[in-house]
Amino acid sequence: MSRRSDQRRAAVFALYQSELTSRSLDDVFERDASLFTRALAHATQDYTGDLDAVISRHARGWTIERIAPLERAILRVALLEMLHPDAAPADVAIPPEGAIDEAVETAKTFSGADAPGFVNGILSAALREIQETSPSDV
Repeated sequence: MSRRSDQRRAAVFALYQSELTSRSLDDVFERDASLFTRALAHATQDYTGDLDAVISRHARGWTIERIAPLERAILRVALLEMLHPDAAPADVAIPPEGAIDEAVETAKTFSGADAPGFVNGILSAALREIQETSPSDV
């Protein structure tokens, strides 16, 4: 696993802990959290409303509140990088497919058996929507 993957995972866990404890992100970051982790988590938090709207469109039969907090954090971080690549430091942009892969791997490692498929389904549907509504540069 690359160092950036670890930092993305740290951003997911900071968002998760912040939501569960109602503490600010700055209060839940690990002491040695990288600038990338901090920037990614803060940007994700800033865009939560937009990200949750995308999740809600693609989570058929699920309200955003019904999705487990860890899976919400995983989905939000991946979607931020897919929809707002300029919100994280530009030198570490990840292609949408890479964001999906990392999100699914995080879900496989830290969530229940059904979570990876759920995360993949929502993010893949969001990617199709992005590709259908964005001008193609292929």
